Amino acid sequence: MKATIKWVDGVMFLAESGSGHSVVMDGALDQGGRNMGVRPMEMVLMGLGGCASFDVMTMLEKGRQQVTDCMTELEAERVDAVPAVFSKIHLHFIVTGTDLKESQVKRAVELSAEKYCSASIMLEAGGVEISHSYVIHQAS
Repeated sequence: MKATIKWVDGVMFLAESGSGHSVVMDGALDQGGRNMGVRPMEMVLMGLGGCASFDVMTMLEKGRQQVTDCMTELEAERVDAVPAVFSKIHLHFIVTGTDLKESQVKRAVELSAEKYCSASIMLEAGGVEISHSYVIHQAS
C-alpha cells in the first residue's frame, strides 16, 4: 500500500492513495489553515470508521441480512498533550433493515472489533481504548 502527500500551501496538503484517489487535508484557521479539508487526525478516525463499517456490512451481506442502511458514528477523545494522540474512541453502528437478526449484527460488530478491522486492532495495540455499540432499526 502506498500514498503520496503533496504540499499545496500553508498547512494544506493533497493526499493521493495508491489506488489513485485524492483528498484535501487542511488545518484550522487558528493553525494557519483555511479550513478547506479534513484534518489529518480526522482522516485517521474516518479510516477506522470505514474499515469497521466495511467489515460489518460484508459479514451481514454474507449472512444474507437485508440491510437497507448502515451508519457508524464515531466519537473520540485525545490526550491534552503533544502528541495529541487518541485515548478513547467509541464506534456506534446504526443498522437498518428488514427482519435483521440481532445475533448476526452483534457478532459482526464483535468480529470486526476482535479479528478483522486492521485499523481498530492497530490503534488498540497503540494504547487507544476502543468501544463499540449498535442499534437495529426496522426498515419502514
